[in-house]
Amino acid sequence: MASSILIEFVTAIGRFLLNPVLYIAILFAILLGYSRVKQERKFFNRRIIWGWTELVGQWKRGWPYALIISIISVGVGLTVPKTFLLVLVAFSTLALLLFFINSLSPIYTMGFATLATWAMYHYNWSFSWWKVSLVGTDLFEGAIVTITIITGLCVIAEGMLIRRTSTMVTTPRVEKTKRGMQAIVYRTRNIWVLPIFFIMPGDMISSVFPYWPQFTLGERSFAFILFPVVIGFAKLSRKELPVLQLPKIGRSVLLLGQLILIGGLASFIEPLIGFITLAVGVIIRLIIAIYYAMQDKTEIYAVAPSSKGAVIAAVLPHSPAEKMGLLAGECIRKVNGHPIYTESELYEALQLNAAHCRLEVLDRNNEIRLTQHVIYSNDHYRIGLLLAEQRDV
Repeated sequence: MASSILIEFVTAIGRFLLNPVLYIAILFAILLGYSRVKQERKFFNRRIIWGWTELVGQWKRGWPYALIISIISVGVGLTVPKTFLLVLVAFSTLALLLFFINSLSPIYTMGFATLATWAMYHYNWSFSWWKVSLVGTDLFEGAIVTITIITGLCVIAEGMLIRRTSTMVTTPRVEKTKRGMQAIVYRTRNIWVLPIFFIMPGDMISSVFPYWPQFTLGERSFAFILFPVVIGFAKLSRKELPVLQLPKIGRSVLLLGQLILIGGLASFIEPLIGFITLAVGVIIRLIIAIYYAMQDKTEIYAVAPSSKGAVIAAVLPHSPAEKMGLLAGECIRKVNGHPIYTESELYEALQLNAAHCRLEVLDRNNEIRLTQHVIYSNDHYRIGLLLAEQRDV
């Protein structure tokens, strides 16, 4: 038994590498990094964040949550129908190809995959292509319980990812306001892949791939499958800085995931609760997205040129500015005792004392603080600051 399970896990990993969603998501992350760097060079004439950040973060951020969900899925024995997973592949692929990043929330993809699986069973629809056939499954037989629980766990992971890692890949861009001025907006676009182990009941896989090893518990056989659950999130922030806004969105999504998980547990008693939970979850997730989108339809910008001084649009990683604790949204009033308003004035003030930099800063709470740093020969000549000012774009 132990050797069969081990072979099953190893083979599941092999099948994972054959899933087309995996490679589409990887290419998509590379494209996000390329377009972000291109945008940074367009507006600020330099790259702000490493171009492979999205691709590395796609796996680095998601695997801990995938491991936890896999342990729960396999440990508890949450089985999912083959049709549900295949439809989920189709929805995820379509969303990636159409560049609908926000539609890759698990409540959307898994919710609509559930609806499609139920409709195929209810209306007796079936589809076949090559050796793969799709037929409906009676979700009231217990599958709706496991699907709802897994959806809740994935939405919880989505909330944690938005809350903890979205601010690591936010990039500024210049936007023209309705009054003809310029302001800074921040774009966040992330794609995470969670490789999760699922259990599929019966001989569903072996009927398509006869060489797929399975293990048997009693008279029922099961197959492991390592499935790439793709989660996407995109946001354009104007009124509030991403470091302040995105954690709020993450907490809202995290709470939604907890409610879906509770609904999944309650569906043990009445399967209909699972369907209702997924439907309400889709509506609430839409409300969350619309609410925060409407907040940014405003003429109020968190970062814009100011008469008080030079407003920081971004801080380059590992720069003297980062070591001084300078943050986007703060306003530099003086450098080495001289008032500044532009990058050129910043550079001129730095030359007054090439070995040491003293700044008077107005922080996000409009409180004055002083900071200083020793400038080394290999440091960025403008200490790694990008300022909000009128630019030719």
